[in-house]
Amino acid sequence: MGSPTDTRGWSIIGFDSAWTDKTKAPGAVSIIHFDGGSTSFVEPQLASFNQALTLIHRERDSFGFCLVALDQPTIVANLVSLRPVERVVASTISWAGGGVQPANRSKIGMFDDKAPIWPFKEKLGATEDPESARRSVDGLFLIEVFPALALLTIDDRFHGRLKAPRYNPARKKTFRAADWLVVLESVAAYARSFGLDNVAGWCEAQRHHAPRKADQDKLDSVICALVGYNWVWSPRSTSVMIGDLESGYMISPASSAVRSRLCEAATRYGVPIDQGTAAALA
Repeated sequence: MGSPTDTRGWSIIGFDSAWTDKTKAPGAVSIIHFDGGSTSFVEPQLASFNQALTLIHRERDSFGFCLVALDQPTIVANLVSLRPVERVVASTISWAGGGVQPANRSKIGMFDDKAPIWPFKEKLGATEDPESARRSVDGLFLIEVFPALALLTIDDRFHGRLKAPRYNPARKKTFRAADWLVVLESVAAYARSFGLDNVAGWCEAQRHHAPRKADQDKLDSVICALVGYNWVWSPRSTSVMIGDLESGYMISPASSAVRSRLCEAATRYGVPIDQGTAAALA
C-alpha cells in the first residue's frame, strides 16, 4: 500500500460490536480517516450492528480504501469449546490475568445461525483477507482484532504475570480505577506514536469522569482502530496473525516478548502463526 498520507484517501474503522445486538447494550464505532489533506478522527459513538453498517458504508462512499477492525470472532467453524486461535491467545491472556471468551456455534445469540454477526458480514460485503488488505489501495476489508491482547504490546507494563489491566467498569468486583487511567494514558501514547494527536486528545479527555461500560466500549473501539492502523501502515513485523481463514484468526500488534509467547503456544497447539513463513513479515 501507499503511505499514511496517500492522497487517494483511506478510512480505518474500529468496531467493538459487543457480540450481541441488544438495544440497551450496543457496541461502539470510532474512525480514523485521511481525506487527502489531513487525518481526522471521528470520536467513538455507540452503535448497533445496523448503525455500524451505516457508518461503514458512508466511509466506503467517501474513501477508496476502508478497513474494518472488528472486536468479535468473524470465522467460527467449531460447534463447541474454543477456536484454535483462542487456545493460543488464552495461554497468554490467562498468564497476564485476563480471560478469553470462547467462540463456538452453540452460543445462541452470538454465533448460532441466527446470530447478528452473520447478516452483518453479509451486508458489509467486505473482503476478509488480512494480508491482502496490507497490499491494497482500494476496497473494503475486514479483520478480527482483540483489544485485550493488543494492550500487552501497547504498554509492556501489562505484559507480565497477572499484570493485565482491569478496566471494565461493569465488573465491579475486579474493576480498578487506576487501571482505567493507565489504559487511557497508554492508548494515548500509542496514538501519538503514529502522529494521531486527535486520537490521543480524546483519550486524555476521558480521564476526568467515572467510566461506565459504554465508555469502555468506546475506548475499545479506539484500540480496534489503532490496531487496524498499525496493521495497514506499520512494518509487518510489528503485527502478528494468529490462526487462519478456515478455523479463525486474530490480528494484533506484537512486541518481541508477546510474539515469543504466542509462537510458543502456537507450536504447542499446532496453530499457524504468520503462516509460518518469512514472507509474511515482509
